[in-house]
Amino acid sequence: MTPSAGRQTYLFPRWRPVHAARPAMSSPWWQWVASTDSLTARLKAAGGGKSFRVRLLRQGVGWPLPDEAQALGIGPKRYAWLREVALCLDETPWVVARSVAPLTQLKGQRLDSLGERSLGSWLFRQPDLVRGPLEATTQRPPFASLNGIEQDGTWGRRSVFTHGGLSLLVQEYFLLAMADDLDLPSR
Repeated sequence: MTPSAGRQTYLFPRWRPVHAARPAMSSPWWQWVASTDSLTARLKAAGGGKSFRVRLLRQGVGWPLPDEAQALGIGPKRYAWLREVALCLDETPWVVARSVAPLTQLKGQRLDSLGERSLGSWLFRQPDLVRGPLEATTQRPPFASLNGIEQDGTWGRRSVFTHGGLSLLVQEYFLLAMADDLDLPSR
């Protein structure tokens, strides 16, 4: 991203198919952004013994952002369950994530009871889980600074998971602290 007349411009529009982002992405980042396994498990392994914690930043009912509503195939003024978390190693946020699910589709899933457990601990146990295509971005997580977390990131990724009649958008943004701790390139 580069400053331009007081505004930020980005390498490409907000979200693109992950393969379209591949030419701008280093090989180490590709392994993180394009992976389809559990991010929680990958972070714990990369942390090398550091304590892992999910810090719940915000959870409740609200309106999805326009691009989130579009990804879920719902109207922008439809209520959704929203959850924002920081995935921390030794209390340092490495990743911030935002999950969005249409309220009308929750049907007793009780996702609001996850607390400070990772969404992946529930998600990857669902036998009929289907993950949609991955998309990538270089934009900052729009919600991180509202929660007092550094908003400078490297890459973000998102995909829609479906389980039964539930569609769940999961967006994950990798922060500079992770890049620094793992000695990853800036892009």
